[in-house]
Amino acid sequence: MNITFPDGSVRQYDDGINAAAIAESISPRLKKAALAAELDGKLYDLRMPIDGDHELKILTFADDGGKWTYRHTAAHMLAQAVKRLYPDVKLAIGPAIDNGFYYDFDTEYAFTPDDFEKIEKEIVKIAGENIPLERFELPREEALKYMRELDEPYKVELIEDLPEDAVISFYRQGDFVDLCAGPHVEATGRIKNVKLMSVAGAYWRGSEKNKMLKRIYATAFEKKSELDEYIARLEEAKKRDHRRIGKELGLFTIMDEGPGFPFFLPKGMVLKNTLIDYWREVHKRYGYVEVSTPMILNRKLWETSGHWYHYKDNMYTTVIDEEDFAIKPMNCPGGMLVYKTELHSYRDLPLRVGELGLVHRHELSGALHGLFRVRCFTQDDAHIFMTWDQMKGEIKNVVRLFDEVYSTFGLSYKIELSTMPEDHMGDERDWEFATQTLREAVTEMGKEYEVNEGDGAFYGPKLDFHLSDCLGRTWQCGTIQLDMQLPERFELEYIGADGQKHRPVMIHRVVFGSIERFIGVITEHFAGAFPTWLAPVQVMILPITDRTHEACIALKQRLDACGIRAEIDMRNEKIGFKIREAQLKKTPYMLVMGDKEVENDVVAVRSRKGGDLGTMGADEFIERVRDEIASKSID
Repeated sequence: MNITFPDGSVRQYDDGINAAAIAESISPRLKKAALAAELDGKLYDLRMPIDGDHELKILTFADDGGKWTYRHTAAHMLAQAVKRLYPDVKLAIGPAIDNGFYYDFDTEYAFTPDDFEKIEKEIVKIAGENIPLERFELPREEALKYMRELDEPYKVELIEDLPEDAVISFYRQGDFVDLCAGPHVEATGRIKNVKLMSVAGAYWRGSEKNKMLKRIYATAFEKKSELDEYIARLEEAKKRDHRRIGKELGLFTIMDEGPGFPFFLPKGMVLKNTLIDYWREVHKRYGYVEVSTPMILNRKLWETSGHWYHYKDNMYTTVIDEEDFAIKPMNCPGGMLVYKTELHSYRDLPLRVGELGLVHRHELSGALHGLFRVRCFTQDDAHIFMTWDQMKGEIKNVVRLFDEVYSTFGLSYKIELSTMPEDHMGDERDWEFATQTLREAVTEMGKEYEVNEGDGAFYGPKLDFHLSDCLGRTWQCGTIQLDMQLPERFELEYIGADGQKHRPVMIHRVVFGSIERFIGVITEHFAGAFPTWLAPVQVMILPITDRTHEACIALKQRLDACGIRAEIDMRNEKIGFKIREAQLKKTPYMLVMGDKEVENDVVAVRSRKGGDLGTMGADEFIERVRDEIASKSID
């Protein structure tokens, strides 16, 4: 048989050989590092026999599939350890996830972090036993009988959902057996450096109608140094947690009276409005007009858009005048109605229409997380209506806008192209043209991208922009989605140069994605130390004595008149205490005002970053700060 490797080389092997032997034939070092194989794009056990011609990649921990396999095996070892220590536990599921894995257990015992050391010691013991992981398969009925004998009801339920003719795979490691499709490493001895991270509740199968299970989150790395680095990043991330910083800086809160519905406090509203002002300024320069559409619209509209049938479980609905209505989960259908308010000519296109619309989506309570996952948020939508031949130019224009916005915050990004899914609408030739246009647009701009095959929306392909913050974490914010279907559903038209009616094509796009979520992202990115132009309070005036209060008030008025946000700390406290308080509030500038400063019409300047900057004239300081705000410096 012929095996083709990622570099395009081809080697011949006998049928029945496994990937482990192939890896060893290439080099003993590769065999030692190998964790799994990728056979024709699918993950595969190293020891499973291979027949026929295939494309093969040997996976190590440097590959996503290698990490996944490593951590998936670690999840089985976690389950085995828990079973040994708590025999009455019932097993649910234990997948690998980004940066780690988890396992769900049904038990009356309440796991706490105090239990982690004991469980970790048992995992180390299992690794020391170097138990082989052996795959075996059973017909569905035998598999059901086997799991009933082991008294694992959750596994039984999973098997019952499989087809009658399914062959069910399991993995055995010593006295432990788990229902699993694999793949896994060859033996438990390969797994080192497992760290239990946290425990949480999780509904079985994600439904609040089911029982709440105990979920243990963990991670695993090949090298201890990598684990230590990861833990250090997590500790830094905790310090940057936007929920904690939001509370300390008085930006926002979420109350029991409105779970998932954030309350923005005065300083948070300054931050939010500053972002919105910037959004409007950028979009005006890029040729957008702004609209606002109603928050509640009737059922007929949502039926036309398809949301009533495909998204209703995530929508809040109500009845008005005996008619069904829904609170909008997105702005798009309202945007279609705006387009239809007048007849458009080809001369009007491209038409770029932006909306900062408050949308509501029903999220499960267990999924809510600060500003990152909420039930209402401001979506910075825009819909671009255009002709087919304008598509590439408009995509480039959006990417240029994204470049400008993200660089303003010091955020880099990677682009992911998602192509036609199996469940799609429309002519495949239109899909091919649209997808190729996306490819060409980003390539011609010198941008690299990764392809996510089959993950486009049902109505068109898309580009997702994954932002990287200062800790290397990624956040999916910006999106460019081509849509050939909503214009069809809403019968949008324009009069072409030929005098005939034509159907426009449309781009959905967001830059921030959600104003609220983006605030969470940049709060953690800057650790609450927002650049001067964004800071809710840009200057804190600190009088040393009561005698300088009048001068401080006059200085604040001068700053206010120049568009600089300032406050005065008039508390009867020592100046050192006031400086520390202003630093804890991450204020960019502090102006210390004593008798000497008032007499000489100067200010003693301290900066958050540079410390004591000495004295300077008030006009000089004002000019410095205004320049910093105008340039949107992030230094």
